[in-house]
Amino acid sequence: MNWLESIILGIIQGLTEFLPVSSSGHLEITKALFGVDAESSFYFTVAVHGATVLSTIVVFWKEIVSLFKGFIKFRMNDETSYIFKILISMIPVGFVGLLLKDRVEALFNGNLIFVGSMLIITAALLALAHFIKKRERSIGYLDALIIGIAQAVAVIPGISRSGATIATGLMIGNRKDEIARFSFLMVLIPVIGANLLEIVSADSGATGNGLVTIIIGAIAAFISGYLACRWMIGLVRKSKLIGFAAYCAAAGLLSILLG
Repeated sequence: MNWLESIILGIIQGLTEFLPVSSSGHLEITKALFGVDAESSFYFTVAVHGATVLSTIVVFWKEIVSLFKGFIKFRMNDETSYIFKILISMIPVGFVGLLLKDRVEALFNGNLIFVGSMLIITAALLALAHFIKKRERSIGYLDALIIGIAQAVAVIPGISRSGATIATGLMIGNRKDEIARFSFLMVLIPVIGANLLEIVSADSGATGNGLVTIIIGAIAAFISGYLACRWMIGLVRKSKLIGFAAYCAAAGLLSILLG
């Protein structure tokens, strides 16, 4: 992988991690279009995922600090309740990661017809969230579990994690100004945990990329992720998801044709 390919892949990872268009689906399509194996470098993949997590922390730094300060008071308050909701939302994806890891990894086999079909499902979810109107309310504990189930389903390549969680939250009536923040915060611990586990179990010789290439890709992922995260928050508040539904449908059809 050269530096230009690392920039392209970093940008794609950063943008598609937060925009509701499926990062895994786009990486599969990219491999088909450009002949780039995005998974050929383990440490590159870990670096760009870590960079997008860092961009989330930067965007929500004040909220994260506020939650932590409230939590360490060791009493039930708004911050502690919110953290409990995030922990509840992690249960389904934790179940998938521990018990279905091999089956999920088997889905990442370059089957573009399958990826395209899942992108079309993402498009349908976003369209439903646009047209279904409900009275808005705060995220409850049951809501957190339902949104967590949506996140667990989104481990399938082509199903957008942010798209599935945000669309689900909107369809069950959660407030627009809350669901984007919750969607992005709920993924921090699972992604960090998954990356740490993979680093521990990885072969130290798994990477064939130079350090400069990895750093360039990570910087590209951080910048694009930061911009995409802030942009997505504004789009959810304005309920402008239908355009992404059309995009996912088109990308899904392209993926099926390429397959």
